[in-house]
Amino acid sequence: MLESPRQFLEGVLLVVGTLLPIVGPLSSVPLYLQMTAGVDPATRDPLARLVAFDSFLLLLGSAILGPYALNFFGVSIGDVQLAGGILVCALAWSLLTAPEGTDSAPRATPGHVTPAVDWRPRAFYPLTMPLTVGPGSVSVALTLGAHRAGTIQGSVFGALADAVGMLVVALAVYVCYRYGTIILRKLGSTGVVVLTRLSAYLLLCIGVHIAWSGARALLEHAFTKA
Repeated sequence: MLESPRQFLEGVLLVVGTLLPIVGPLSSVPLYLQMTAGVDPATRDPLARLVAFDSFLLLLGSAILGPYALNFFGVSIGDVQLAGGILVCALAWSLLTAPEGTDSAPRATPGHVTPAVDWRPRAFYPLTMPLTVGPGSVSVALTLGAHRAGTIQGSVFGALADAVGMLVVALAVYVCYRYGTIILRKLGSTGVVVLTRLSAYLLLCIGVHIAWSGARALLEHAFTKA
């Protein structure tokens, strides 16, 4: 009985330690603020909460239901990585090549009432997927779910550990996105431009890596069958 709480804590730390560096909410702050430049200040708090909540549900759903869904539809993790990597590359390229002073998100214009804009559809795509929770995070969540213990007790403890660990990651997303303007204010305008471009470039590199990982897995599978 004493080992169960210890195993539970180890499971939580494993989820946090694995997912938090991949999600990287702090490094995504410049891109998040760039894509939400037209959001009214009063809307930023509920929008950050919604993105964090969607991130939590997406990660948890990937861990619990992902392996069953992939098996049902006959989709491999390689397929997910290849398609998701291409999607991340497209998003990163649009942000990387955007002229300075512009971004891919709509900005407020004179005579336009920004609070009337419904940002809820953008909360999931592209703010949650793939900006915050990309295919790399989904793949890791799928792996965590697929390697959960086979016993009923192990599955329950594993699911609870996943939920708690992913909740911690979601809280980190909320804090970074909610107070992102304060974080970037310390950097100054030049620092914001540099960090934004650098984040976009790193996101592009991550997308290429994820897409290549998926393509390599599919090629290896094809040659193995041949």
